[in-house]
Amino acid sequence: MTTQSTSLAEVLGNGALAITAYAVLGVLLLVAGFHVIDMAIPGRLSRLIREERNANATALTASGLVAVGLIVAASIWSSGGALREGLLATLVFGLVGIAVQTIAMIVLPRIIGIPVRSLVGEAALQPATVLLSATHIVIGLITAVAVV
Repeated sequence: MTTQSTSLAEVLGNGALAITAYAVLGVLLLVAGFHVIDMAIPGRLSRLIREERNANATALTASGLVAVGLIVAASIWSSGGALREGLLATLVFGLVGIAVQTIAMIVLPRIIGIPVRSLVGEAALQPATVLLSATHIVIGLITAVAVV
C-alpha cells in the first residue's frame, strides 16, 4: 500500500486556483445580478445611485446583491471541495437565485401594494424600501439555505 503525499506547493496552488475561480465566478454573478436588478427597478441604477444619490434605489440594489452573494457563498460552501462540480453548481444555483430574486422583486411589491416606481422617485429613504430590502435578503437567505 503506497501513500501519495501532496506537497505544500500543490496544496497552495490548487487552493489559490480554486479561490480565484470562485471569486471570478462570484463577481460575474454579482454583475449579472446588478444588471437584472437594473431591469427590474425603474430607471437606470447607475444614474439613480451615482448621480441622483437615490437612497431607495441604492437600498433595493444593495439588498438584491447581498441576496445573490448569500446564494453564491452557500453554493461554494456546499460544493464539497470538488472544483469543477462546485463551479458548475455555483453557476447554476447563482443563476437560479438571480431568477428567484428578480421574480420576487417584481411580484412581491405588487402583492403587498408597494409601487417600486414611486419609491425610487422619492429622494428620502422610505419605510417601504426598508421592508422590501429586508425581504430581498430573506429570500436570498432562504434560497441559500436550500442550496446547502
